[in-house]
Amino acid sequence: MNIGIIGTGNMGRILAEALIDGNAVSPSSMMITNRTLSKALEIQKIYPGIAVGQNAIEVAQNSDAVFICVKPHNVWDVLQQIKPELNKEKCLISITSPISVEQLERAADCSVMRIIPSITNRALAGVALFTYGDQCETKWKTYFHTLFEEIAVPVEIEEKITRVASDIVSCGPAFFSFLVQRFITAAVKETEIDQATATKLASEMLVGLGELLSKNHYTLPTLQEKVCVKGGITGEGIKVLENETGEMFEKLFQATHKKFEEELEKVREKFGND
Repeated sequence: MNIGIIGTGNMGRILAEALIDGNAVSPSSMMITNRTLSKALEIQKIYPGIAVGQNAIEVAQNSDAVFICVKPHNVWDVLQQIKPELNKEKCLISITSPISVEQLERAADCSVMRIIPSITNRALAGVALFTYGDQCETKWKTYFHTLFEEIAVPVEIEEKITRVASDIVSCGPAFFSFLVQRFITAAVKETEIDQATATKLASEMLVGLGELLSKNHYTLPTLQEKVCVKGGITGEGIKVLENETGEMFEKLFQATHKKFEEELEKVREKFGND
């Protein structure tokens, strides 16, 4: 099976590298391209077996399944370029949340699906969000579910929870990275610990936390219960968090959904309403 990736920016590159490092795809069965071709060539230097197409059309011509990994407002233009190369035997995959599978199906005469990856997939971990088009053939569903099991936990979602699921899976690492950095900064400001030491301790704590959860030693609630002894120091810290966070996360989801609606409007201008 030949896999094509159009767009090797942040997520396109992560996807290519994860699929190869996870032994899900061999370099020789992948062709990539990017508007700035040098970005694709950088990946080829690391994985010499990868083919670099001169443009999106060449990638679509030589691929059985094509990932479109460009910004939402550029997807329509890419689709118009590669549409003549798509047929019912091929599969088109978008990784962007504002474009629905229904819109993709109207624009492409082939099986379509949306797979939203996460930066955590680069470590062959985390979740990849799947949504299938109504006309997507079963063989493609099975193929990509099996393929992504090598680099992530594939989770099928309904269209209506696309944004919040993406907030948790795809944006979540950035959100929690920000919070941990604030945690570190406060530790340095309020105590005698230095930045490097605090960063190392916090980073290793996160790694250990992930291991506890992945190995099912604890759930998030039971882990908190184990650490938070009644009347102890951790409990005092939890009280501060309860008081200070307030509706912070509610406001976060309100903000991401508002921005999402703006993106949807821009997409509808080209794709039309669902």
